[in-house]
Amino acid sequence: MSKPTTFLILGASGDLTSRLLLPSLGQLLQREPEREVVLHGAGSDAWTTRKWRDTVREAFASVGADDQVEKVAGTTYTQADITKTADLKTLVADAQGRLVMYFAVPPAVAATACEVMQDVPLPEGTVLALEKPFGSDEHSARELNRTLRMLVPEEQVFRVDHFLGRSTLLNVLGVRFANRVVEPVWSADHVESVLIRYDESLALEGRARYYDKAGAMVDMLQSHLLQVLAVLAMEAPASLDEKDLRDAKSAALRATHIWDDNPVRFSRRARYTAGRIGDRELPSYVDEEGVDPERETETLAEIVCEVRSSRWAGVPFTLRSGKALGQKTAEIVVRFRPVRHMPVGLTGAPADGGVLRFSLGPDQMSLELNVNGGDDPFALHREYLTTDLGEGRLKAYTEVLSELLDGDVALSVRGDAAEECWRIIQPVRDAWERGDVPMEEYPAGSPGPKGWPTSS
Repeated sequence: MSKPTTFLILGASGDLTSRLLLPSLGQLLQREPEREVVLHGAGSDAWTTRKWRDTVREAFASVGADDQVEKVAGTTYTQADITKTADLKTLVADAQGRLVMYFAVPPAVAATACEVMQDVPLPEGTVLALEKPFGSDEHSARELNRTLRMLVPEEQVFRVDHFLGRSTLLNVLGVRFANRVVEPVWSADHVESVLIRYDESLALEGRARYYDKAGAMVDMLQSHLLQVLAVLAMEAPASLDEKDLRDAKSAALRATHIWDDNPVRFSRRARYTAGRIGDRELPSYVDEEGVDPERETETLAEIVCEVRSSRWAGVPFTLRSGKALGQKTAEIVVRFRPVRHMPVGLTGAPADGGVLRFSLGPDQMSLELNVNGGDDPFALHREYLTTDLGEGRLKAYTEVLSELLDGDVALSVRGDAAEECWRIIQPVRDAWERGDVPMEEYPAGSPGPKGWPTSS
């Protein structure tokens, strides 16, 4: 590459940087040895450059990229308050090549920094990368987008949703559009239901400061899972460049609404009580350190949506995610409608016309088919055709960073899509705030509240 890219991480002393950004950068440099990156870190902590370099070295070593440390050996760290104009001016002054600014800070801090950045001259082509959530509702997301547009064009804003860099989700595109046995049946004519599920066995894990204000709805459904829905439901884009792909996703989100416009009937919420997961005894969520019980924060959320388009009208899309459940279950389940006619003589009528399932971590795809044979040649039973997609050669953030450092925003969330995601869930949030939907409970380590489905 002719010019290096300056990668400036704001919030460099935080957990996101050491746990995700730096390991992914190391993996990226190993994968793309020709890439030139000038790395700088800035944070509120009084770190020395030596401590920062040690952090970079440890992060690279965690993914076997020790040999890439030399490429960023000159990296420096600056203690700074990014909500002050003078500090921001100093940080961007020495950028080489394209400048990429990654806000690895709480959303409120990022929003404030963007406000004061209006008085900071940014180098041409500067890319701004922000973590979710983008605003706290549709109005605040719109205001944040307006601020960002005053700084750089939309094509230079990267709203990070690492789910869009997951290998499994990217594989969905190939399965959908490149297979004659799948592409023609990807519609309400053939699909009975879609489930997008991300159940975790992890509990709060010290994240009360963020999670107790967000809950499962905002943490997972409003962001990650609605982005998955958009990929599943969108029309085939002309190409996978940023405009075509994001136009298609945004159109799908604009057509998405809570089923029957009834958030009371088609949403559920719950939170975990004391229980056991493996060898760990967990307290009730309300007794976790940093939790305010008065907030009524849910740790398990479920909504049912409809994509009101000619392709999908009448198909329920169920989105569900929760913490402290008995086992991790991360999957996309596409269930096909039963066939119109079964020949007389075949026994054991199936409940559906087959299931296509994508599992996330380890990545797998399976096709469940109704077949006959065995002891009774006319009796139907279920068989599974499964292929391992592997763990993915790259971390999700590695794919994201590759696109980000190239200035390609295709794998990010566009401003209008961020606003639509808030619009979709707002009726549910209002119903929950009114108390119209009861807060159910489930013991940590269980499959969930009694009466909720335990399998897909």
